[in-house]
Amino acid sequence: MKTARIGWFLLFSLLASVAASAADEVNKSLFGVAIKGYDPVAYFVNAAPRKGVVDFEYEWRGAKWRFVSEENRDFFAKSPEQYAPQFGGYCAWSVSQGSTAGIDPEAWKIVRGKLYLNSSREVHAKWEQDVPGNIRKANANWPAVLNK
Repeated sequence: MKTARIGWFLLFSLLASVAASAADEVNKSLFGVAIKGYDPVAYFVNAAPRKGVVDFEYEWRGAKWRFVSEENRDFFAKSPEQYAPQFGGYCAWSVSQGSTAGIDPEAWKIVRGKLYLNSSREVHAKWEQDVPGNIRKANANWPAVLNK
């Protein structure tokens, strides 16, 4: 019984320290997968979000990025900054407000060749009300929001 309590205490301590630490540079799952496994290149070449597959995976900035095809993976590998979402794949609206949040891969917009993701369609509607202003605010907050 005492061993179980110590185990729970250690697990709780570990989780608390992870929660208190700064956010990762790239928004990724517990398993290290960026943008919920969606293919960042697909937003540009298909004008739609598409779920990538593990067979076409590429590691960049400590995250696993998945793609729908070898071709998309190779495009990304040659120029990841061109295709990776802004603000590490965190919700662009949240970054503009001074925090980070997860994303809904279906809530997105490409502006001047850059991919922006939002946490929901409702938040995306707020983002749309002043895209240039929100981008300015988010750029001013990035990457300092990772330390909040």
